Amino acid sequence: MTPPILDIVDLTHGISPDMPVFPGTEAPRLDDAYTIERNGFAEKMLHLVSHTGTHIDAPGHILPGAVRLDAMGVDRFLGPGLVLDVAGVRGRPVEISDLEMGEPRLRGVEFALLHTGWARHWGEDEYFGPYPVLSPGAAKWLAEFGLKGYGVDTISVDGIDSRELPVHRALFARNMVIVENLGDLSPLVGREFLFSCLPLKIVDADGSPIRAVAIVTRDA
Repeated sequence: MTPPILDIVDLTHGISPDMPVFPGTEAPRLDDAYTIERNGFAEKMLHLVSHTGTHIDAPGHILPGAVRLDAMGVDRFLGPGLVLDVAGVRGRPVEISDLEMGEPRLRGVEFALLHTGWARHWGEDEYFGPYPVLSPGAAKWLAEFGLKGYGVDTISVDGIDSRELPVHRALFARNMVIVENLGDLSPLVGREFLFSCLPLKIVDADGSPIRAVAIVTRDA
């Protein structure tokens, strides 16, 4: 019997020309290619990189020869989720000790979402850091749970100035997907939900914008 839906939480930031983008990345352009007044119908021309806004990364985003999104079954983008609440962590990496409280439930879900509270800075200079990220050890620990994916409410799973990208690499090595720029995760703390992060079906996609939602099936 399918559990009743108690709530659907939208975890997606809107795409606009003035939205935050990763430093050095081109901002999106949304041109009115056709208008009702001029053409009798409205259509926009979209100019945006594949990692714009709330988006999903494939292992092929970083690792040569690794799988891209269009080669994954659609079931890879939907499953039970868990929010790991680390909103109290500031000024240091998120360590295994900060996550261990979620270990029993991590064994029964497919997506782990890190609630840092950073989504409140969306549209502000503070959004670009210093936001909390997993330590390399915590990333490897989390990757051992056989999860489909990991998501964050920050602009990246690694620090804004990271060149080695240890968290990306640890998760991609286990064929996980990564979701970045999620919205406010606080309504999901302690709740059971299905997480959906369906990408556009772009050929050879290293990443894609998504409409991320959590379908709540049980309250705390």
